[in-house]
Amino acid sequence: MSSHAPQTTAGTFVAGGIAACGAVTVTHGFETVKTRLQLQGELAAKGQTQKLYTGVFQGVRVIVQKEGLRGLLAGLGTAYCYQTMLNGCRLGFYEPIRGSLASHFYSDAKQQALGINVVSGAASGIIGAMIASPFFLVKTRLQSYSPFLPVGTQHHYNGAIDGFRKIWASEGPKGLYRGVTAAVIRTGFGSSVQLPTYFLAKRRLQGMGMKDGPALHLTSSAASGFVVCCVMHPPDTVMSRMYNQTGNLYANAWDCIAKTVRTEGLLAVYKGYFAHLARILPHTVLTLTFAEQTNKVMRRLEQQIFLD
Repeated sequence: MSSHAPQTTAGTFVAGGIAACGAVTVTHGFETVKTRLQLQGELAAKGQTQKLYTGVFQGVRVIVQKEGLRGLLAGLGTAYCYQTMLNGCRLGFYEPIRGSLASHFYSDAKQQALGINVVSGAASGIIGAMIASPFFLVKTRLQSYSPFLPVGTQHHYNGAIDGFRKIWASEGPKGLYRGVTAAVIRTGFGSSVQLPTYFLAKRRLQGMGMKDGPALHLTSSAASGFVVCCVMHPPDTVMSRMYNQTGNLYANAWDCIAKTVRTEGLLAVYKGYFAHLARILPHTVLTLTFAEQTNKVMRRLEQQIFLD
């Protein structure tokens, strides 16, 4: 990816945002199912929860049957805003941060080092998570609402704008950043491994003789997506619950995970894992594969602009 990166951070930001929006268009339905699985049985002892959603494809089926495609794609517009901010920062700021850190430790800023790559991925992801947090908040609440199969706290908003307005009116600007700590932890974990794993897999595969192209990008991003899901899912569950709560059910991210494990068991933090995997694998594959192409397009546009 880096060999075709645009010349400016702004160009990489735009390319990353466009790539992520293309990916989320395909994967958003799985995100809706994942969110509801994570909220199902919230702080209820085992055996006391009616399982309305039992798996990935059953979840997709019942949502479409009861609420139509509109229910499955609830919050998609907000997801576009979230993905643009998050992945624009994550993909756009990664290389500048990595290059800056590398120049402090090595004579060549292009020198690759796993530790620097992990820190750079985490830092760029945290920046994106903090900026994009309000959009994820509203998206989560739109996805969790169901008049037919409700799980967790229900927030009835007539769209994203109504959601922002009601949160601002009832909780003020602080309410829009409810759960941001969980978002930072989640995205920091995911981002710390996403791009380093992608580039590591890409270099290893090229070393084994695979040529640069769609097959290489697909295989590398699939490996990255699997690692991201394993690392990121527990804080993702905490994030969904903190964003969807009313009042102060959880004092902070650590309180949320403690209450969840104590009441529902250790494996509760992995509720919705397979729905998450069904979303994150194609999402990572599509985002990183699309980014290869959008970066090339942005680089050509920048070259034309700067040359002219």
